[in-house]
Amino acid sequence: MIVKRLTALRAEMKKRGIDAYLIPTADFHQSEYVGGYFTCRKYMTGFTGSAGTALIMPDKAILWTDGRYFIQADKELKGSTVELYRMGEEGVPTISKFLEDYLHEGSCLGFDGRVMDSRQGKNLGEIAEKKGASVRWDEDLVDLIWEDRPALSCAPAWSLDVSYVGKSREDKIADVRRAMAEAGADVHIITTLDDIAWLFNIRGGDVACNPVVLSYAMLTAEQAILFVQSQAVGAELKAELEAAGVELREYSEFYSAVAAVPADKAILLDQSKISYALLKSLSGDAKIVDKQNPTVLMKAVKTPVEMENMRKAHIKDGAALTKFIYWMKKNVGTVPMDEYSVGEKLEEFRKEQEGFLDNSFGAICAYGPNAAQCHYSASKDNCAVIEPKGLFLCDSGGQYYEGTTDVTRTWAVGPLTDEEKLHFTLVMKGMLNLAAAKFIYGCRGINLDYLARGPLWEHGLDFNHGTGHGVGYLLNVHEAPNGFRWRIVPERNDSCVLEEGMITSDEPGLYIEGSHGIRTENLILCKKAEKNQYGQFMEFEHLTMAPIDLDAVVVELLNETDKKRLNDYHRDVYEKLAPFMNDEEKAWLAEATRAI
Repeated sequence: MIVKRLTALRAEMKKRGIDAYLIPTADFHQSEYVGGYFTCRKYMTGFTGSAGTALIMPDKAILWTDGRYFIQADKELKGSTVELYRMGEEGVPTISKFLEDYLHEGSCLGFDGRVMDSRQGKNLGEIAEKKGASVRWDEDLVDLIWEDRPALSCAPAWSLDVSYVGKSREDKIADVRRAMAEAGADVHIITTLDDIAWLFNIRGGDVACNPVVLSYAMLTAEQAILFVQSQAVGAELKAELEAAGVELREYSEFYSAVAAVPADKAILLDQSKISYALLKSLSGDAKIVDKQNPTVLMKAVKTPVEMENMRKAHIKDGAALTKFIYWMKKNVGTVPMDEYSVGEKLEEFRKEQEGFLDNSFGAICAYGPNAAQCHYSASKDNCAVIEPKGLFLCDSGGQYYEGTTDVTRTWAVGPLTDEEKLHFTLVMKGMLNLAAAKFIYGCRGINLDYLARGPLWEHGLDFNHGTGHGVGYLLNVHEAPNGFRWRIVPERNDSCVLEEGMITSDEPGLYIEGSHGIRTENLILCKKAEKNQYGQFMEFEHLTMAPIDLDAVVVELLNETDKKRLNDYHRDVYEKLAPFMNDEEKAWLAEATRAI
């Protein structure tokens, strides 16, 4: 099937004299996760991961993806004729370097400019010019061969009441206008969906698990324009927005509005977050103020109302997950279960919680060797049966009116090897180390990452992904600009100064191909500690409430500090979750969180 699609695409390329066609994983808004309409890279390669870029040439096809997906991509690309290029590995060229070597005088590089970020688009144009090649960015070739392509989503948008977020849309718009004035900008263009949803206090369902609305926004000192599909906005929401001074226009009118911005106006936008097509639509004389959208930092620093609501959401979510862990441990080996069916069972527990709206991403339920794939995804027709032995990994989360959760637990479903217990204990120690950090204000995630990796590094072990990412409030489960990572990766935008109110995941792991995978993840809230002559100190608070499996811990590897951290955390878990448990579950939870 993939070979047939590649042949069809190559025929369209040949008609247009295109020698290489680039297909990123993106929508018109540079979203991390995309709706069905935008899954062109998946359609052309068969690779289902959330990150990757395909390059199709007349006699070769390549997929670049990162370390989270190496094992998965290797499996999914078999028989497709698409070669896997492992990003960051020694000897693997970047996309830019490959194209520098591949393009030549008179050749042509093609891509859909609406789904290519402007910085990358400009870089590709410079490479092509240097090689005497040309660029075609104005056509979506995959659309020409995709006969049953899903329609563009148009889910109903809805208003998120100020009681959940603590700040009105009017106040948020005023804050952004102040930031525009400070930047010397007359116009601000926003295309990122979570920024728009946050700014206008709206939510929707146009991307699975991410409650966003397909939309664009344009602000001036006098106008706040929201470009959205009119069918998605009901009369009540329309009236609310208009009362707040928001003008509604059709989603399809955005590019013409951009082209109409006077050339003498200074335009604030983030070139890494707008499309190449949008950049090309601006007047050639436009003065661009290329800065991060002000909404990014505003959104990341949760209000006191959001912080308190997030605590509530995590207790609800922890109750659901804990009931699920107990159910699995009690029934494995006696009740038939596989990776897919237990994922459905977990969703049942979450749906029992008041205020639950959706999953925050597709749950990763991985047993044994499958857990060595960081972002493994089981399907009904392709999943492992869970047996009463080894480790089971579950990375999942929920969307609640009170916020977004993301939690990973790995637990024993039967006897473990000494190696599995050792690895589990090292990962747990790293997670608790980072969560217990106390640090001076001004630190970034890169300053603290070693706390999580240290126990693994001491044993010559490591994991090939970031240690943590920011999390939105009833928004995207991955949110800039905070995170934990041992090196700066500019395109990730996760290395900002850690501020009070930021929520970040703390998720070290270890993945042994062909054997097992382990990850233990809590969300932690950054807070102010004491302030003294040395400055403002900061610390973290555990938001996630769920037991860590003591059956997999090598107690002898824990020092007194490790034990205290684990015992203090488990005491908190029991106190907060016990009221949600029946007598049988409560008795099990007491044992599962016992002091060691």
